[in-house]
Amino acid sequence: MALYQAPSFEALEKLSRSRDADLARRELLDPDCIRGRGAQSNHTGRFERQKREGFDDGWDNVEPLSIFETVEHVERAKTIITSNDSPDIGFERSINAYRGCEHGCSYCYARPSHAFLGHSAGIEFERDIYVKVNAVEALRAEIGAKGYKAKPIAMGTNTDPYQPAERKHKLTRGILEVMLETRHPVMITTKSALIIRDLDILTELARLGLVKVAISMTSMDHKLSRKMEPRASSPARRLEAIRLLSEAGVPVAVFASPMIPAINDMELERILDAAAAQGAKSASMVLLRLPGEVREVFREWLLRHFPDRVRHVLSLVRDTRGGKDYDSRFGTRMTGEGPYATLLRQRLDKARERYGLDAKLPGLRNDLFVAPKLEERQMSLF
Repeated sequence: MALYQAPSFEALEKLSRSRDADLARRELLDPDCIRGRGAQSNHTGRFERQKREGFDDGWDNVEPLSIFETVEHVERAKTIITSNDSPDIGFERSINAYRGCEHGCSYCYARPSHAFLGHSAGIEFERDIYVKVNAVEALRAEIGAKGYKAKPIAMGTNTDPYQPAERKHKLTRGILEVMLETRHPVMITTKSALIIRDLDILTELARLGLVKVAISMTSMDHKLSRKMEPRASSPARRLEAIRLLSEAGVPVAVFASPMIPAINDMELERILDAAAAQGAKSASMVLLRLPGEVREVFREWLLRHFPDRVRHVLSLVRDTRGGKDYDSRFGTRMTGEGPYATLLRQRLDKARERYGLDAKLPGLRNDLFVAPKLEERQMSLF
């Protein structure tokens, strides 16, 4: 079987400047060869010793490729709680029961993390999913340690806790069961309606002031949403999730992220309006971020779906990042800077005020925590 590897983006961008951008797309991003969901290629991970490059062998045709299937890898985590001290995010601790994400969003800032596993940030990020099968056991051990003090733990910070693999493995549900048992505060961000499956646990956590949820929405257009987030829930189902969570008393916010210049930024007010109508109480937004390999994955996605906007979108992105594709400085990496970014923030502020989404979700309680009962190792021998 011939191996298809997309050419470097330098070649793609050069052709995208030509008058016939559609021709560039047909020649360099043949749909029959694309094997990703959001990613169009599978460039070698940056830590690998060998690098794969595509080339034309003169045979013109590429053999039909097999069905694209998710590959699951079993992982036993030594620890499950991650700590951070970033001033840009509203949590100190997080849990990710999975690595990689089947949703396949081309713009996902977590893609570069797959390189640490020897994988590509492209196709392999959305195909090779690592399942931390002992996540619940590891959580019990960590929060049951002597001297542990409860603080809100965020879920959905690197990969979605309710991605398709969760239907089978139910690790997120297991973690929430531990949170309820120990009265531990938790925050969840997801773009999947699968969260409604756990409404029974979330309702009890909310009654105790121990949970809040953010539903991520990027578009109200089903066609655009499918291009941006191939395996995430549809906009209608996410709105339904907001309604059901709200009706059950679970504090819920809408997360309009990312806002991509000239792609979905014109929908900001529409997203907030729809979410407020379904019971959302707060709203926030993050501007498109393109760290590391994400830049190339996103650019190839642009050329495939919006070949006529490539130059315009990238120009606007650079206008918000001081002339670069990405600026990692604290304080600006989430919001950007410059006229476009300022206008977007002003629109957010006015829309939040207009739709009653300018309040923050209530804080979570830390004083109810009860350490889990850990089985004595000696007793477990009997």
